[in-house]
Amino acid sequence: MKKNECINVTKTFLPPIRKYQKYIKKIWESNQLTNQGPILKQLESNLKKYLEVKYLHFVTNGTVALQLSLKALDIEDGEIITTPFSYVATTSSILWERCEPIFVDIEKNGFSIDPDKIEKAITKKTKAILAVHVFGFPCDIEKIAKIAKKYDLKVIYDSAHAFGSLYKGRPLPMYGDISICSFHSTKLFHTIEGGCVISKSKKVSEKLKLMKRFGHTGDIHYSLGINAKASEFQAAMGLCNLEYVDKIIKARKRICCLYDKFLNNIFTKPKARKGLSYNYAYYPIVFKSEKELRNVFKSLKKENIYPRRYFYPSLNTLPYLRKEQNCPVSESVSKRIACLPLYPGIKTEIVKKISAIIKSSL
Repeated sequence: MKKNECINVTKTFLPPIRKYQKYIKKIWESNQLTNQGPILKQLESNLKKYLEVKYLHFVTNGTVALQLSLKALDIEDGEIITTPFSYVATTSSILWERCEPIFVDIEKNGFSIDPDKIEKAITKKTKAILAVHVFGFPCDIEKIAKIAKKYDLKVIYDSAHAFGSLYKGRPLPMYGDISICSFHSTKLFHTIEGGCVISKSKKVSEKLKLMKRFGHTGDIHYSLGINAKASEFQAAMGLCNLEYVDKIIKARKRICCLYDKFLNNIFTKPKARKGLSYNYAYYPIVFKSEKELRNVFKSLKKENIYPRRYFYPSLNTLPYLRKEQNCPVSESVSKRIACLPLYPGIKTEIVKKISAIIKSSL
């Protein structure tokens, strides 16, 4: 480790610059920077193949993808059952669309929404279930689908962490009525900023196609819409990076195995559901107490090492919510969980050093 080198929780993967420059040259030649350009259309096509889906729309970011999903499913009011253990965008998207988030606590072992607690939260106002494949580990898809069918609810999956994960041999983002991905620069596959909306329905897909472009085609206006159009530059980065996804996952797996080795499995980690082929998006560990976590963070900071508290705070405790909802498992885990630095290129000696500092700080 170099003197004054800063080790963050992640480091953006960048492809060889010559590959990106080839696409930049094409952008200069076409002089089309946005508005569903040829490079973006190529990326959408390649993503459909990779994720084994028929209908996919590349958009500006994952948060907008969530908002579009709610609109496309005609969910404009009422209650949405969701998880308190996620990044804030999951909840803020619900609130932004004037719906009410109803938090259902998480599983003790997997940290995704607990399907055995969903039914009790359903009311006449419930419109959908918005669940998150936390850290790239799948929710209990079968149980959620059964509940949704019983009560005629839509299922939206926030698959922001799930790109590259397979469940029962199929890409995890293909499940649900709608699934969204985030392609932010911190993700293992990124387009600088960006995301996508995946739909099983052609009708919903056609609505998304209009909504992301202000709701009109040419001079004919069909529906309410917003500007969710991504640029050719974002799409170009995506085309470059898609070539490296398998190598990136392999490299991340190697680092996770090193952490397992050096930390001797002394921490609680999410339990993988049977049938998962993991993408190694994160390396989360759960401490015994928040005090223990803070002590470790303090020791690591002295060495310019910065893990991240994913996810804190528990979203049911956000100060701008209209009513108090208790989720004891999520509230407890969120105070004690951290994700350790993980990215291709991080050296074995750094992983070993991080592990040693953690163990000596306990």
